[in-house]
Amino acid sequence: MVKKMRKYLSYVAFTAFIVLAFAGCSSTKNSTSEKSDKIKVVATNSIIADITKNIGKNRIELHSIVPAGRDPHEYEPLPEDTKKVSEADAIFYNGLNLETGGNAWFEKLVKNAGKKANKDYFAVSDGVKKIYLEGASEKGKEDPHAWLDLKNGVIYARNIEKQLAAKDPKNKKFYKKNLNAYVKKLNGLHSKAKREFENIPAAKKMIVTSEGCFKYFSRAYNVPSAYIWEINTEQEGTPDQLKKLVQKLKNSEVPALFVESSVDSRPMKTISKETGIPIYSEIFTDSVAKKGQTGDSYYSMMKWNLEKIAAGLSQ
Repeated sequence: MVKKMRKYLSYVAFTAFIVLAFAGCSSTKNSTSEKSDKIKVVATNSIIADITKNIGKNRIELHSIVPAGRDPHEYEPLPEDTKKVSEADAIFYNGLNLETGGNAWFEKLVKNAGKKANKDYFAVSDGVKKIYLEGASEKGKEDPHAWLDLKNGVIYARNIEKQLAAKDPKNKKFYKKNLNAYVKKLNGLHSKAKREFENIPAAKKMIVTSEGCFKYFSRAYNVPSAYIWEINTEQEGTPDQLKKLVQKLKNSEVPALFVESSVDSRPMKTISKETGIPIYSEIFTDSVAKKGQTGDSYYSMMKWNLEKIAAGLSQ
């Protein structure tokens, strides 16, 4: 009787194991199926990735090529980036000579993956009113920092939503709903910023940074800008550049300087020492902050920038 009972219990245990094993396989298959149902999206940098995440949310698998905190002007893609680009349903890049300038790493990446423009990869800046580098107005000399105007951030979001809906039409209402909520949020911050900058005296109204990346910001919020060097792919912080900015600031009433989170702060510290103008705050330009830190989204980095710049210039 005892032997029969042991055999029976062994049989029950074995049967339970088989059932659980099949359940596990079924669960894994369902999980895989759900995962593969999402469209695979690649963004070239953390700012574009965050805007994309706000539109696509849990309907996309998202990869940012340039990680948070890194400068996208010059970048060397990793093997993982190559793999993600090859597998992607949609690839979003800034354009305006950002990823395609300098060593043109993005052009090489999509070419090697066999991807086609406006079919597989899309410039999110399409529709932006371009600003060019000083003394230039031809293709290849565009200032890429369009996202520093929140209205351009809205253009980015609309372009991204359009392509996600085209790639995944069964979820187009989902993307549109997310877009509308996100655009409302960005427009609210934009309007608030314009009101705040209107109250700053003209003599104090100038944003001084290391890189000359605030031209779009200047146009949007009527705040002139000055800088040490114009763009991060050029020579940075040369004696002549430092001297010119020091002379300009000594004839101004600018109360504060700013330094970007993605550049070496030493040149701006030299400017501060030579002029007696303090560095008021670090601000964001080419990247969001790392996850969990202040400024770890496009909205929060712009909110930080707008608040800090307004406070610094209001002193």
